[in-house]
Amino acid sequence: MKSEIPTSWCRISCPNRRKSRRSMNTLSTIGFSSLTSPVAVGHCCSHSQGFPLYMRNMSRSISLRYSKLKPMACFSTAQEEKQKPWLLVGLGNPGKNFKGTRHNVGFELLDRIAMEEGISMNTVSFKASFGKGFIGEVPVMLAKPQTFMNASGESVGPIVSYYKIPLKQVLVMYDDLDLPFAKLKLLPKGGHGGHNGMRSIIDHFKGSRDFPRLRIGIGQPPGKMDPASFVLRAFTVKEREELEFTSQNVIEGVRMLVQGNFDRSATFINSSSKQLGTAR
Repeated sequence: MKSEIPTSWCRISCPNRRKSRRSMNTLSTIGFSSLTSPVAVGHCCSHSQGFPLYMRNMSRSISLRYSKLKPMACFSTAQEEKQKPWLLVGLGNPGKNFKGTRHNVGFELLDRIAMEEGISMNTVSFKASFGKGFIGEVPVMLAKPQTFMNASGESVGPIVSYYKIPLKQVLVMYDDLDLPFAKLKLLPKGGHGGHNGMRSIIDHFKGSRDFPRLRIGIGQPPGKMDPASFVLRAFTVKEREELEFTSQNVIEGVRMLVQGNFDRSATFINSSSKQLGTAR
């Protein structure tokens, strides 16, 4: 749908935005969620043609009422062309029934990155919880596909295609049964390793496997437990403590990565997880 495609990197309070005296009834007509949708912000930054007038006029009262919201990042077309943003993707399943499970560790790490970097993810675009901002001076986009794990490519593929993001600047973070718990492995490329979310993404990248991925170890199921059941189990309190340490290493490593130093990032992330394994 057209309404899912952000047409510009605009702040809610962009100085080019027109203000009107329309009442708060406008909000009930278009819904608050559309304030950050392309329909609501599309008129800004030279993307106004083709949108109805009522969508191009934002109520002064709405602006005042929601002025405390963290604004979306705003880039000019020239900036966007000069420096393509990084796309950071965390894989998982939507819904409270899956929150906190091993299969959703990609979601959790992306949430931690968003929190540390002050990036709001309250927009829904491309079938994903979506956010834009900066890590240092580097523009980034954060996405948590809401398609359910096995169809993650239906979200990630269109984002990459629309923004023309080089695959070398797409980092996918996901759980891995084959790695010991809390061990991290950052690789520049590779296969799906039996992970259905990665399989879907590779399919939507037309078979290309040439994009970075961060595998997060969740360990093997105990005894003869079905792996499908194991990945949907919650972490223990002790495991949560270890994940806290792991998430800090991921945040620092991702900062290095988007600055253009993959080798340094990989060395830091992969060696830090070894140190954690030794400490345990």
